Amino acid sequence: MPKKLLVGVIGDFLPTYDTHTMTNLSFRHSADSLGVKVEVEWLPTPTLDGNVDAKLRLFDAFLCAPGSPYKSSEGALNGIRFARENERPFIGTCGGCQHAIIEFARNVMGIEDAEHAEEHPDASNLFVTPLTCSLVGKVEEVKVLAGTRASKVYGTPTIKEKFYCNYGLNPARREDVEKAGLHVSGLDAGGEVRILELPKARFFFATLFVPQATSTPECPHPMITGLLHSAAAA
Repeated sequence: MPKKLLVGVIGDFLPTYDTHTMTNLSFRHSADSLGVKVEVEWLPTPTLDGNVDAKLRLFDAFLCAPGSPYKSSEGALNGIRFARENERPFIGTCGGCQHAIIEFARNVMGIEDAEHAEEHPDASNLFVTPLTCSLVGKVEEVKVLAGTRASKVYGTPTIKEKFYCNYGLNPARREDVEKAGLHVSGLDAGGEVRILELPKARFFFATLFVPQATSTPECPHPMITGLLHSAAAA
């Protein structure tokens, strides 16, 4: 009997968003390759306002989807916090990556006014800021740093990934977040951050790109497969 996994997707599903339909399909690709059954449930961000423990404790893994600004930024942050604090396998992609940075800054680093420039461009403590240039719709090579958890997932020093974003980690805050434990594990050709990870966590990654976008039935994406494999191994 194949193992059954319940995966929560933090985000506000829209059938017209390619990245959202790709997310659902990518789980199917990886589940088939692993021989597990996966039920995917989207978790609209307004439903995650307030205490989420009772709502989320039945989920085996989480992905925070593209699509920011979310209907409830606080809801997205609550979902990410639950995954991190309860050792659930997690990937934050695109906007999910950006919000994973904000969640870490607020709840691990203790910087309560850490903000995202898309929602609060005039905030004094910005951890997520505009990229040097927009990456919407672009495919870019990413260098995976040796010795990181990401390098074990990919098994190769360079990858090509598709992006849909305009915002990323504020370069002025990179050293701060790394010192606090959120490590950079992937960079673009110019040295800008593309992957972050919590090396001490079971499986916790934040990718500025959208791994779901390059997953196929013949070649499931290793990040999605890794997420499910980690959940199945619990």
